[in-house]
Amino acid sequence: MSHLTGGIGAVVGRGIVCEADGLAEWPTPREEGFLRSLVVIPVFNEVSTVERVLRRVRGFAGDVAVIDDASTDGTSEVLSRLSPRLGIRVFVRAQNAGYGRAMQDAFALGARCGYDWVITMDCDEQHEPDWIPRFLCEARGGQFDVISGSRYLNVEDAEGSPPEDRRSINLRITTEINDRLGLSLTDGFCGFKAYRVSAMQGLELSEDGYAFPMQFWVEAVAAGLRIGEIPVRLIYTSANRSFGGGLDNPEVRYGHYRRVLHCALKRRADRLPEGAVDGLLCSPCS
Repeated sequence: MSHLTGGIGAVVGRGIVCEADGLAEWPTPREEGFLRSLVVIPVFNEVSTVERVLRRVRGFAGDVAVIDDASTDGTSEVLSRLSPRLGIRVFVRAQNAGYGRAMQDAFALGARCGYDWVITMDCDEQHEPDWIPRFLCEARGGQFDVISGSRYLNVEDAEGSPPEDRRSINLRITTEINDRLGLSLTDGFCGFKAYRVSAMQGLELSEDGYAFPMQFWVEAVAAGLRIGEIPVRLIYTSANRSFGGGLDNPEVRYGHYRRVLHCALKRRADRLPEGAVDGLLCSPCS
């Protein structure tokens, strides 16, 4: 297990510097159908699910890394026990840095260690590991730089339903992203994605929290990335997730997401479709 005080990898986003031990000994990436792919799983206080998820992921992925965002519930101890048995690389943060920072670290790790694609997924059993080969199949097609899972493209096999406030916020934010950026997403927030590593290197990503997707979509469009969407199963078995601080209030969370989105739009205005910055919130970056 490697301990992080900064970030992982090469110059990505804000110039993350690798301060983890042992990256030099990272094995040669395994090729999955002529693609060198890495599955990266961010975790924070997932002690009840982490072992089941990782054992399942191991059946569908060659190389797997976990970024433990300073868990306090015993997750780190489980990872310490499992990592040598399952051949999974684990990076542990001394302090919680946020979901968005873990995504930036995932891209940096992929670049630093020579992977073509990084697949990200959550560790709460809402993403099914047996979908990993489907992402790789799309990646091999070569049409896209970002392949985004959507829980709303096909809901016939859904298990449970999202809390009303989460579905409403997802719908409102996804609609605004589509309208401003000329996209046709059905799920702007799904964390089950595949990313072409080389395409991530030019993005300027700095959002560390749960609003990371708002900045990411703007950066992706500004960089001219090719974006595809595939259906993944909708699974909601618990409504107990906390977003931290005031963001557990739905309207506060929605307002925060919009401010991050509008700040990103304002910053990239000259590289976005016409009308993308019409009617932005006042002083969105303050």
